[in-house]
Amino acid sequence: MTLKSRTGGRILVDQLLVHGVDHIFCVPGESYLAVLDALHDAAITVTVCRQEGGAAMMAEAQGKLTGRPGICFVTRGPGATNASPGLHIAAQDSTPLILFVGQVDRSMKEREAFQELDYKAVFGSVAKWVVDVDDPARLPEFVSRAFHVATSGRPGPVVVALPEDMLTEEASVADALPYEPVETHPALAQMAELQKLLWSAERPIAILGGSRWSAPAVQRFVRFAERFELPVTCSFRRQMLFPADHPCYAGDLGIGPNPKLVARIKDADLVLLVGGRMSEMPSQSYTLFDIPTPRQTLVHIHPDPGELGRVYRPHLAVNASPNAFSAALEGVQPPSEIVWRDRTRTAHADYLAWSDPARIEHPGRLQMGQVMAHLREAIPADAIMCNGAGNFSSWLQRFWPFRHYGTQLAPTSGSMGYSMPAGVGAKRLYPERTVVVFAGDGDFLMNGQEFATAVQYDLPVVVILLDNGMYGTIRMHQEREYPGRVSATFLRNPDFAAYAKAFGGHGERVETTEEFAPALARALRSGKPAILHCLIDPEAITPSTTLSAIREKALAARR
Repeated sequence: MTLKSRTGGRILVDQLLVHGVDHIFCVPGESYLAVLDALHDAAITVTVCRQEGGAAMMAEAQGKLTGRPGICFVTRGPGATNASPGLHIAAQDSTPLILFVGQVDRSMKEREAFQELDYKAVFGSVAKWVVDVDDPARLPEFVSRAFHVATSGRPGPVVVALPEDMLTEEASVADALPYEPVETHPALAQMAELQKLLWSAERPIAILGGSRWSAPAVQRFVRFAERFELPVTCSFRRQMLFPADHPCYAGDLGIGPNPKLVARIKDADLVLLVGGRMSEMPSQSYTLFDIPTPRQTLVHIHPDPGELGRVYRPHLAVNASPNAFSAALEGVQPPSEIVWRDRTRTAHADYLAWSDPARIEHPGRLQMGQVMAHLREAIPADAIMCNGAGNFSSWLQRFWPFRHYGTQLAPTSGSMGYSMPAGVGAKRLYPERTVVVFAGDGDFLMNGQEFATAVQYDLPVVVILLDNGMYGTIRMHQEREYPGRVSATFLRNPDFAAYAKAFGGHGERVETTEEFAPALARALRSGKPAILHCLIDPEAITPSTTLSAIREKALAARR
């Protein structure tokens, strides 16, 4: 076979096409001009972003929604370090992501040349694999490996460094074959053991988490739960893994979960942990299960053997992806008598009561309970809901009923600044679907510049921006630990409605409950990226309490 000589930049872009990439996010840089030139003629959509952190988060969002690696290109040095929050999100959220980074000329390495970094040293503890490609002829090999590493086992980020002169050098090399994630399946004996455990259980519960799910996998697990009438809960910010309106749904293990759900898990005699790790947040600071040996009989299913027994010693460890495990559940039969049926009904009733926004009242003229109740009526069930980190997100996480797979973008890593880029990434992927960005004032301005990206590409996302004039989560902790001693948590904010209009979007200021519904309707009709600047009373720190109550409780404990 005659091989045509190509530049490294062209070889790289050809590999992306081989592996099915049709969209990338980038901030351009001189260190990878040869790649940008090759993209000029390629059938790959390019989204140009305003900051590398936003670009990496957009790519991570697409990886989270599709299960395929999100692709991001950034320039060397500060471009790479700016992208690091997106890498960290992909690592903790188990999301496939490949970050291509410009690198200095090969002849200048080890001299601390302009913007030079040792990427293996910088990203080695965050990424699953970091490689510096010195030979363009090895690009097919290394890019293929990057896709396999990012998607296999526990998915995560990969960093590929591209020396500038390597990308302009020519080589004659064949393309790689398309990647295929390595699937892991449960053994028949393990499924038989699971059936025995279920038949002998009296208080079982399932906890769903992690990645490597799909819409069919979710539906298969729903059918399994229906046959067993099994109560099912979702891990922290993984609510899209089970429909909230299903009678088997028991709620989610997030920050400040339903106390009845926490008690139910502690009291369970059998726990099926599927796909998740039960790290700090869902485990309520590692208090739900004893370590290393839980009191409950634990069946842990995970695609990465390194996670099985890492923290919790399971009674039954199954090295399988959620996709494969859910398929194998078709052969597991329920007992002749389901003794926990009433417990499942009670669990769902407890969830419905806990998640009813009509029950919530708090200080201020804009009542978030009523806002959430209206959103449940006005926003379609398949809308993609995006949030970053902060107490504001508790309104969405507790009161929005996630009913479909692929409708939730929320960082389990707790990274601020995620909501706006995630919304852009989602709308680029699914332009026909409604995308709602839930953001706090502190959260939004960490990557608010990506609103300009939404305007540039005509992406009519709706941003519901909750402004309480502070870093609310930190203020909450501050009042609990150092009551009355407010320090470094106050924020002076701009007029966010004017901010939206300045970029060419739609903006409105919402100060009362009555103003929200018509403002939302106008935002949706505008056909533009929109910001609803919602003024929230600082006292309304969570759906369950106020700042004053937290302060008084802390002061009383010191008396």
